[in-house]
Amino acid sequence: MSIVHLNSVSKNFGHIEVLKNVSMDVARGSVVSIIGRSGSGKSTLLRCVNGLEPIQGGEITVNGKKVTRDERALKALRQEVGFVFQSFNLFPHLTVERNITIGLTVVQKKARTEAKALAEQVLRQVGLIDKLNAYPDELSGGQQQRVAIARCLALSPKLMLFDEVTSALDPELKGEVLRVIADLASAGMTMILVTHEMHFARSVSHEIKFMNAGKIWESGPPEKLFGGEAETPELRQFVQHHAY
Repeated sequence: MSIVHLNSVSKNFGHIEVLKNVSMDVARGSVVSIIGRSGSGKSTLLRCVNGLEPIQGGEITVNGKKVTRDERALKALRQEVGFVFQSFNLFPHLTVERNITIGLTVVQKKARTEAKALAEQVLRQVGLIDKLNAYPDELSGGQQQRVAIARCLALSPKLMLFDEVTSALDPELKGEVLRVIADLASAGMTMILVTHEMHFARSVSHEIKFMNAGKIWESGPPEKLFGGEAETPELRQFVQHHAY
């Protein structure tokens, strides 16, 4: 059963059509990677799924609920959908623990003791329990991104969205973040990844979606799209120019 369903979704920025009648389904427990050139609409699609951008046409449902502009509905949606951005978006004046617990205590109204226990649990999951009392500026970029992932995990999401989460990291720091995502995939977390990491996308994904000119140009299992069976010249050219 699909946890995410897009039906003929269109999105405009002014006169520019960024998404053009995009339809897709994401099965519960699956990992879908969205690849494509910059400007093809990948990140915009993710932001529409989470209600961060309104759509001009079509329909999006997440976990059986239609994504609308209603504030209460959006708040409920974001309780179920974790979003990890390129930039870590941590509060610099708060400790790692408080960065994670603030959503639990303020939004979910959990007691501080319960929230702290959850923070410790998710920090162990991403290998950073020793950084509980550290501040963001005391962490490497890779560690900050892992805290951002832990913050999402603490809310027990049914779906996680990752938008180029390693693009701001030095090559040696990317691996630690990708390992955490791979562990989540192994544990059955439903995820949509926008990524330029072709080798990683191939190894972790159940399905690859190649976006081009605002459309899902081609999709299929990684062994097909990366294994010389691409059906379109656009995807063949993209794969040739992105080593994996």
